[in-house]
Amino acid sequence: MTSITLSELPGLTVGHQEDRNAKTGCTAILCPAGAVASAFVPGFAPGVRELDLLRPESLVPAIHGLTLAGGSAFGLAAATGVVRFLREKGAGFATGPIRVPIVPAAVIYDYPANLSNGALPDEAMGYAAAVNASSAPALSGPLGAGFSAASGLLGGPNGASPSGLGSFGEARPNGLKVAALVVVNSLGSVVNPQTGAIVSGLISSKGGLATRSEILGVLEKSPPTRPGQTVLAVVATNAPLDKLNAFRLARMACCGLSRAIFPAHLMFDGDVVFALSLGSGPEANISYLGALAAEILSEAILRSVP
Repeated sequence: MTSITLSELPGLTVGHQEDRNAKTGCTAILCPAGAVASAFVPGFAPGVRELDLLRPESLVPAIHGLTLAGGSAFGLAAATGVVRFLREKGAGFATGPIRVPIVPAAVIYDYPANLSNGALPDEAMGYAAAVNASSAPALSGPLGAGFSAASGLLGGPNGASPSGLGSFGEARPNGLKVAALVVVNSLGSVVNPQTGAIVSGLISSKGGLATRSEILGVLEKSPPTRPGQTVLAVVATNAPLDKLNAFRLARMACCGLSRAIFPAHLMFDGDVVFALSLGSGPEANISYLGALAAEILSEAILRSVP
């Protein structure tokens, strides 16, 4: 087994763009030749674009990119820049005289870090992220959509720890590849899935990281009352899948989110898990793929901690 990142899957590239003054950014994941895709939405408050196209029964057979961004619903505008870039490259769904790039998007709520500056991810930032996309190993940390992300936001921005973007994957000896990229901006704390130890998140009133018991105590007395904390995840494989099995992969991979974030999927969380199939590798049964993807996603979350 060899460790890889999402951008090292053939057919995928990843790029980022940030506004360091405004403290926000976006990430473009490009698959211009097309990827079968679906999504699972465990969050109660998602900020998304074109997600209905990913339903297994929907007409469009493939997507050509994904956009992840800060800026809450305003940040969805960044996807327009990614669409423009892909159109210039001739990628898209054939609709007669033109090709329309299909680029679903999802956002995190990275306020108040960028609120005072007023600048938000927009079409220009999305286009720049697409221009920056490459197959170089994806980095982890405060990048792109995860530039101002934090974990442990249950205690508010002043009681949270920095997190960001993480990527991890595995290349198996038979040629199978599975990888994940995640943006962690969570109400819950980040947990090492192997040891159960909390490694980043809510700061205790006593100093240091809050324990599980302390986290539950805060949740009991001060439940979340406003948007919007979110984990955005992308799981991709070179195994051939149809849209139904891509949906199943996204749903099973979501278990990795629950292993590495405590607590997960609370009210006002906007969690979204995308699943992509590039279709160029060996076949694998979906139960195995789902179990492997969950493990890989939990490791990617762990790597989001600076």
